[in-house]
Amino acid sequence: MTRKFITVFGGSGFIGRHLVNHLATEGWLVRVAVRDIEAAAFLKPLGKPGQITPWPVDVLDLSQVILSLNDSYAAVNLVGALLEKDRYTFENLHAEGAKNIALAVKETGCRRLIHISALGASENSNAKYSRTKAQGELITSRIFPDSTIVRPSVVFGPQDKFFNLFAGLMRFLPAMFVVGAPFLPKLVISETGDIKIDILGDGGPKFQPVYVGDVVSAILAILKNFETAGKIYELGGPTQYSFAEIFQLVLKITGRKRILLPMPFWLAKFQAYLLSLLPEPILTGDQVELMKTDNLVSNDALGLIDLGVELTPAEAILPTYLYKYGLKANRGLYRD
Repeated sequence: MTRKFITVFGGSGFIGRHLVNHLATEGWLVRVAVRDIEAAAFLKPLGKPGQITPWPVDVLDLSQVILSLNDSYAAVNLVGALLEKDRYTFENLHAEGAKNIALAVKETGCRRLIHISALGASENSNAKYSRTKAQGELITSRIFPDSTIVRPSVVFGPQDKFFNLFAGLMRFLPAMFVVGAPFLPKLVISETGDIKIDILGDGGPKFQPVYVGDVVSAILAILKNFETAGKIYELGGPTQYSFAEIFQLVLKITGRKRILLPMPFWLAKFQAYLLSLLPEPILTGDQVELMKTDNLVSNDALGLIDLGVELTPAEAILPTYLYKYGLKANRGLYRD
């Protein structure tokens, strides 16, 4: 392949570090457009000398965005946040930032734009995160119609903030709360006549976690095929899990036993209010609103299979990095 420039906005984040690594392996010259270039310096050794360049960019400054796209064949917008901080609100990052990137792509003659959104993005959502993600999609597509929209579900991998968070909490907490499970205990009689009390119902909201390696493979496949321009792809893994099943999976891998208790949405909203007083809350009211809608791929959506990517099951990857949270007796069980 002829060596081409590609600009990856937000390239020092979770998905970005994996994407930059694979782009370098395939011979791309990568500009990693980030606010803090020192924080992105760890990416440089992933390529040959001079192949990966951290580039100072504030996506709210159109002139900086334009400079970062000089001579670039393609751009990937990975900018996003689950928490708002100072001037970097959801509107600014997901909508205004997306607008500037799309405008810069159009002005500089960049050929491809891959915009990473989120599964469930909707202008009608009660969650601000989801609404602004939808706004970013609409703005991007209107300014640059050939952009490709990618909507991943919860993305997992070694540095994720989903499974790692839960596994870490399980080391210290005697119980885990299943957000969205209604507090309506009921008696359940099994086929053998055993009676037990079901306190989790359907287990709360459903997720379809997708492996970060599959997300990266999807982006690379899109870059290689111009027929993907102007299309939307929803990325999810091969299995749907309820919130309770997510916890049960982590407990199985780490060899721990914890009580799972229901937490209806109204109680989760109150807890989120209390946690919001912390500098880095692990749950916000907006995230509670987000969980009121299942995070699943639409039945008629284009996805990983359409891009030639084989879906990786969570059970094949999670043990390779969650073993460190396990009991000492079984820590060596999942080591490579």
